[in-house]
Amino acid sequence: MTITEKTIRREIEEKNVTFLRLMFTDILGTMKNVEIPATKEQLDKVLSNKAMFDGSSIEGFVRINESDMYLYPDLSTWTVFPWGDENGAVGGLICDVYTAEGQPFAGDPRGNLKRNIKRMEELGFKSFNLGPEPEFFLFKMDENGKPTLEANDHGGYFDLAPTDLADNTRREIVRVLTEMGFEVEASHHECAVGQHEIDFKYADVLAACDNIQLFKLVVKTIARKHGMYATFMAKPKFGIAGSGMHCNMSLFTEEGNAFFDEDDKRGMQLSKTAYHFLGGLMTHAYSYTAITNPTVNSYKRLVPGYEAPVYIAWAGRNRSPLIRVPASRGASTRLELRSVDPTANPYLAMAVLLASGLDGIVNKIEAPKPIETNIYAMTAEERKKAGIIDLPSTLHNALKALKKSTVVREALGDHIYTNFYDAKRIEWASYASYVSQWEIDNYLELY
Repeated sequence: MTITEKTIRREIEEKNVTFLRLMFTDILGTMKNVEIPATKEQLDKVLSNKAMFDGSSIEGFVRINESDMYLYPDLSTWTVFPWGDENGAVGGLICDVYTAEGQPFAGDPRGNLKRNIKRMEELGFKSFNLGPEPEFFLFKMDENGKPTLEANDHGGYFDLAPTDLADNTRREIVRVLTEMGFEVEASHHECAVGQHEIDFKYADVLAACDNIQLFKLVVKTIARKHGMYATFMAKPKFGIAGSGMHCNMSLFTEEGNAFFDEDDKRGMQLSKTAYHFLGGLMTHAYSYTAITNPTVNSYKRLVPGYEAPVYIAWAGRNRSPLIRVPASRGASTRLELRSVDPTANPYLAMAVLLASGLDGIVNKIEAPKPIETNIYAMTAEERKKAGIIDLPSTLHNALKALKKSTVVREALGDHIYTNFYDAKRIEWASYASYVSQWEIDNYLELY
């Protein structure tokens, strides 16, 4: 259904919407919002792109002398949240950020993704589809409402209640998402205690990134309603698997899925476009990891032994490499990048992945041979012989690689790159100077 101004005005009346959330995302991936009363006067202002906010208050946006910013709502993102109180319901619109001069703001991650999509269209492609698989943990909260690291279940992969005591919470999350228009394909307990996954249907990349941000908001809101805290932190606990967000990607033209070729001489039924896109993803993987895995903690997940990818390689059904090609073909042909974690800003992550793949297509970068053996069982010498290199082991190393990459930096644009890099450099410096409990436990008495 096409959402129009008339649709929004009607639903505000019918569903007793009393407040509007104008939502946007900062450079670090945090969803922000300006909340206004849903009066006719305020709604008129919103729908005529005249809603303003102070951009100098947002991380990485602008200086105080450039603070006036405008929010341009994308009407297709209209939603009424399926919760409310005695004050009525709350509606929401995801917005693009514009300058006071009426130009797209260079520091807006959503607008930056749209810039990369436009380049894709100039190369003859119709759409770039994304099917994300975000994972998260549910932890108990203490008597002060602060999150703990204690799970309220003892479940494992695909377990049912009573082992999975968070089953009802996950079921309500799915119900709310469905009411909001998500097409949820599956939900289940993941392999770690307290860990869950909810998969929703793929969409064009911009809508999919919007959905990821709304998904996080719903998960956290419903979890808190049940007295639990939901976290998308990559590795909240030592000794168990971390949370990833596998990204299933495909390019389409007017004729259909550009990744599918039934006559592929390699027997994979992949097109030259798919192999070149794959070549671009492989070539730039070391450089874009700072964006797809943007926190110090992200690299505690990217270690051997917990199913997360560590090595830059690709395969068919083998799940140990960075990229695999799921078995479905035809319109469902896709590449699955397994390194991304849910702390990533989805708009930035998909901008750099799209740009990397398009670079592979434009420059006809050949993908290496697939690795169909278990890479985790290979020796360092065997991996070297096969041309397999490791992903960056720390945020520090990932930032050094990002700094050297023209393709990834251009995908971000100067404003976003500079502010992201500076913020993450400070984050690493803070971490590097912090004395951890591990150091106290191992060194204090020994020395």
